Amino acid sequence: MRFSLFIAKRYLISKKSHNLINIISFISMGGLVVGTAALIIVLSVFNGFEGVIKSLYRTVDPDLLITLKQGKTFHYADFPSTAISKIPDVYQLVEVVEEDALLKYSDKQLIGRIKGVSENYRQVTALDSLVKNGQFVLQEANRNFAVTGAGVAWFLGINLRDAKQLLSVYVPKRGNASSFSMQSAFNNRVIHPSGVFSIQQEIDDQYVFVPLRFARELMDYHDEVTSVEVYLKPDAEPDKIRKTIEKIVGNDYAVKDRNQQNATLYKVMESEKLAIYLILVFILVLASFNMIGSVSVLIVEKRKDIAVLKSMGANKKMVSRIFFNEGLLISMIGTMAGLLIGFVILFLQQQYGLVKLGGGTGAFIINAYPVNMVWTDFVYVFLTVQLIGMAASWYPVKYLLRNFEEIGLK
Repeated sequence: MRFSLFIAKRYLISKKSHNLINIISFISMGGLVVGTAALIIVLSVFNGFEGVIKSLYRTVDPDLLITLKQGKTFHYADFPSTAISKIPDVYQLVEVVEEDALLKYSDKQLIGRIKGVSENYRQVTALDSLVKNGQFVLQEANRNFAVTGAGVAWFLGINLRDAKQLLSVYVPKRGNASSFSMQSAFNNRVIHPSGVFSIQQEIDDQYVFVPLRFARELMDYHDEVTSVEVYLKPDAEPDKIRKTIEKIVGNDYAVKDRNQQNATLYKVMESEKLAIYLILVFILVLASFNMIGSVSVLIVEKRKDIAVLKSMGANKKMVSRIFFNEGLLISMIGTMAGLLIGFVILFLQQQYGLVKLGGGTGAFIINAYPVNMVWTDFVYVFLTVQLIGMAASWYPVKYLLRNFEEIGLK
């Protein structure tokens, strides 16, 4: 063990002549412990919420989405669906017709969005697991059904048990309408609601899922689609398959993975995480002032020890290392203790869900705060706190020891 580190360790664990120095040291170390634990806990909980949000969007977002770069619809007969289906890791292709529509139920109206999907959609979606009322049924023989978002159902007052009351869907007719009357300017079809799903407010408040044949009939389409959703087999590589499909479909189509489909959402989540990280780092910087005070007071108290060390041949560089290492030891112990405490709290929350959401009323999709511990977060937190500790140790050593020239240190 180096001499400077040995002396620093002795200063840290030995009893000081003034008890105030011990108190300041424990306070500075405690501040780092609390700040470090809070930082890793908040980041891990944020990772948990991010994972929950992404998993919810995965229930309605395909692995890959193919749309026109310019224009709205394209003929599915002209689309290279066969070539894409032959790609080994492609599981299903789902035809989609999506359009804004006026929804009317009883005497209430709402501007929403219908999404017509082909029959095989039931095989690839997990949406049926998020149906809160009724069941996820879109068609039976010649009968068509609609599955609405919870927000749409609430606003329109949809009653699934009332078989006589149907949901009316209005979309503008293709081409120029002869007048502005509802009958001549809009196509209208009625459909029976069969279920209500709840995913995320933005989706729940506007989406209604209907059969593809119903959507095409409503909008006077033949084989047109607005997009094609590609679902992959487990363990497939979306990025690799996306590049392969881009070569097949050519430059007229855009192929987006899940991150690209919700680019704004994911950028917002990344920005929020960065903002939280910076705020907590700022709090740690404030806590490090206690460490500056602790090292500063220790330097003043050990003035006689500095003179003794000088007489034994120590130069100013060695003395500076002693007190710098003292600060690093405080920082290291505080960081490791904070990470350990944070890990224990996160592990207990992950295993037992100790802290509930909404007081455990069950009003949320998840009952307890989600946790996702990522090892890189632990590394970043450790390095961040150590950098703060180094800066807090360097300042008093740099500016206080230069005033001890009368002791003879050079």
